[in-house]
Amino acid sequence: MTLRSCSFIACFVAALAVACESRNSPPVGPSALQSRDAVATMATSAQMAATAAQHAVALFDACDPDTFNAVIGPGACTRRGGVRFENFVAELTRHHSVGAWHFAPSEVTMRVGQLLVANNRGGETHTFTEVDEFGGGNIQFLNDLVGLTTVAPECKNAVDIPSGGSSSETEHEAGVEKYQCCIHPWMRAEVRIVEK
Repeated sequence: MTLRSCSFIACFVAALAVACESRNSPPVGPSALQSRDAVATMATSAQMAATAAQHAVALFDACDPDTFNAVIGPGACTRRGGVRFENFVAELTRHHSVGAWHFAPSEVTMRVGQLLVANNRGGETHTFTEVDEFGGGNIQFLNDLVGLTTVAPECKNAVDIPSGGSSSETEHEAGVEKYQCCIHPWMRAEVRIVEK
């Protein structure tokens, strides 16, 4: 008898032993299968409801760590590669914004009672601050380059969201809310909250 034949027989005997051992347990009937399927459906429905009950805004940038950290300080930018600081300043001066520094999406529609989540996907610290009116931020140098002369008063109490961090809040009232980054004030979003 060859080695291959012996291996096949050994596997067959082991499978037969497992099958016979399983005969001692009662068969799974249709009601058990239905219960299992119902639990799986409920879990999937709960996951879908949780996802539907929240809306996320991503905070993006494309800072170059070598040049940003050299100007702003160590740890100011934690991502790999990207826009050099001097190119950032040049684009900001020309366009009053830098495209890679943005909120996505910039418009959100959600319902009262749902959760609004801001996730910092960039390499710099950002804020996601609700303001009555869009305005300048806390960095005068950037306000000057953008041409913003009035700082949004809410920026005094802005909460930093570090790279990889997030913040969230449940929306309780219908209406339109404005959010901006109080560091990079051209980063803006409008959130429309409607009744359930």
